[in-house]
Amino acid sequence: MYPLLDTIQSPEQLRLLDRKQLPELAQELRTFVIDSVARTGGHLSSNLGVVELTIALHYVFNTPEDRLVWDVGHQTYPHKILTGRRDGMADLRMPNGIAGFPRRNESPYDTFGTGHSSTSISAALGMAIAAQQQGSERRAVAIIGDGAMTAGMAFEALNNAGAMDANLLVILNDNDMSISPNVGALHNYLAKLLSGRFYASMRRSGEKVLGVVPPMLEFAKRAEEHVKGMVTPGTLFEEFGFNYIGPIDGHDIETLITTLKNIRKLKGPQFLHIVTQKGHGYAPAEDNPGKYHGVGKFDPSNGCSVATSSKKTYTQVFSDWLVDMAEQDERLIGITPAMCDGSGLNAFAEKFPKRFFDVGIAEQHALTFAAGMACDGMKPVVAIYSTFLQRAYDQLIHDIALQNLPVVFAIDRAGLVGADGPTHAGSFDLSFMRCIPNMLILTPSDENECRQMLYTAYQHDGPSAVRYPRGGGPGAVIEKVMTALPIGKGEVRRHGKNVAILAFGSMLTPALVAGEKLDATVVNMRFVKPLDVALIAELAASHSLLVTVEENTLLGGAGAAVMEALQQINPQVATLSLGLPDTFIDHGVHETMLAECGLNAEGIIASIEKKLT
Repeated sequence: MYPLLDTIQSPEQLRLLDRKQLPELAQELRTFVIDSVARTGGHLSSNLGVVELTIALHYVFNTPEDRLVWDVGHQTYPHKILTGRRDGMADLRMPNGIAGFPRRNESPYDTFGTGHSSTSISAALGMAIAAQQQGSERRAVAIIGDGAMTAGMAFEALNNAGAMDANLLVILNDNDMSISPNVGALHNYLAKLLSGRFYASMRRSGEKVLGVVPPMLEFAKRAEEHVKGMVTPGTLFEEFGFNYIGPIDGHDIETLITTLKNIRKLKGPQFLHIVTQKGHGYAPAEDNPGKYHGVGKFDPSNGCSVATSSKKTYTQVFSDWLVDMAEQDERLIGITPAMCDGSGLNAFAEKFPKRFFDVGIAEQHALTFAAGMACDGMKPVVAIYSTFLQRAYDQLIHDIALQNLPVVFAIDRAGLVGADGPTHAGSFDLSFMRCIPNMLILTPSDENECRQMLYTAYQHDGPSAVRYPRGGGPGAVIEKVMTALPIGKGEVRRHGKNVAILAFGSMLTPALVAGEKLDATVVNMRFVKPLDVALIAELAASHSLLVTVEENTLLGGAGAAVMEALQQINPQVATLSLGLPDTFIDHGVHETMLAECGLNAEGIIASIEKKLT
């Protein structure tokens, strides 16, 4: 099936091919990606869109000596396949398998570890300056999508890079036609012209000649900008100090290679704008690129999933609650930083389009935007992944909590996230939120409690966070009627002797199993902040061992909060804290990962029995 791809285990072998063979290689590579992801699940649309670009980059640049930095990194499957990891795709994102994102310890071709967006230009600029400092001619290339360009960090890097004389190439992969829908022969021709040595040398010569007459130089620059601006959308990037080239067809491999070869010879910051199609070459993904952004296993012949579940996920529970709450209160505003589908806002956006705001990949802006709305009487709900909330920590403290504004955070993907690995794990939110004054932090133990806690948080006059894991819960019956829970009050779910297990959120289910085995008291703590200190005092007085269990790092988390309370209540009582260890946990199967951390029922039982011996 793959006569050309079978011959390539490294970019060195790729560069031995004739340029006329590359379109055929692209077709083979695209087919291999589809078949591979169909078996393992993973990111599909974004990878299909960069097949030709990936081939062209490794064909033109001397990788890994020349550095390629992929923004986000969910589009690097073709890159991994061409850099000796084709066989590893069979175990993609599986335990002990290759990661779904670039990792420096996985391959020398992965020059920078990624997973979050908008970091590539900063990192590549650092590499370009390092090469300059070392007297090296190696090149640095940042490949960034148009979505990632909405983040302020990308523009901070552009602003800095344009003021330096580093040999940096930024490639904008415009896969939504959001900057320029007009790509054709004329633009391809202009890109080749503008990236060529003749144009560059004429430009330098003109600057030298006109430099003796500054007004003429300024006039010439403005004239050039106007001429280029008539046929290219590059004025913005030229203002940053880059030489703008494009837009060109990102699926025309011949044009890509010619343009990249020309650019590689140029000095200073260069900006290449390419236009691609998400899901290119696979009809189901072309028709619905969002659906095929991240997929489970599917049938490649028709794109249909091979696994379905009738049980509602926590994301769906939030989605239903948001629509119901919005129907009751017209002040409710839904905000997300580019995660409408993943965070469950599609139904809300369709029903209340004027009250829905997707601000793009701009988490900092999302929070301060919400704060501004809250100042003037609206009730914003920010739907965000735990791992992405980290990117707006200052805004959480300074703009929302400090002013005690009523903003609700619906925090999805809390705890471990399985195949997506450490870049997307929500391991730290309880720790970094717990230390912030005015925060209300709720941890639902099942689907119905999630709905009621979202309602509780919405009624609260201050910042609040409801954090829930990826996927589904134990399958609780969801009550349509919404009832506010008493703030800061836990609930004893099982009465036992000697040992009391204080479970937070998703850990209640395995804690109840452990409680039955050990005849232990089991408590659904519900709130991390404020803690139910009165209940903790009662338990400390009636039990000889208090055990806390949470799907969050132990350092500074919910268990640490209980320990701090016990120092004031009863420092003599024996304690045991169970949670995520002080390490970045590799990707794998969620249930197996929890078991390896001792956070399944068997692990909790074993840890308690060891403590009691």
